[in-house]
Amino acid sequence: MTADADRVLLAHTGDATVAEKLRTTAYMQYLRRSKAGPVAVGDEWLVVVSNGCGRTTQVTLTVRVVDGGRRIGPETEIEYERADE
Repeated sequence: MTADADRVLLAHTGDATVAEKLRTTAYMQYLRRSKAGPVAVGDEWLVVVSNGCGRTTQVTLTVRVVDGGRRIGPETEIEYERADE
């Protein structure tokens, strides 16, 4: 069995408001559960971020770094940076 990654760095296409939403505890738990399993540099995920009042924004997340294993697990630390950095 493959070990869980210690850390995954994701690049996002959103603005500062989207970045704030992505960093919430609830959203990171959602990603750990919905993307649990194998992960590799270059993987892309189209996700939806809530803007409140039923409004959403689609965001592309691209895996840039995977440290310490090859799977996203319940303890994997998730970090973000803007896709244009």
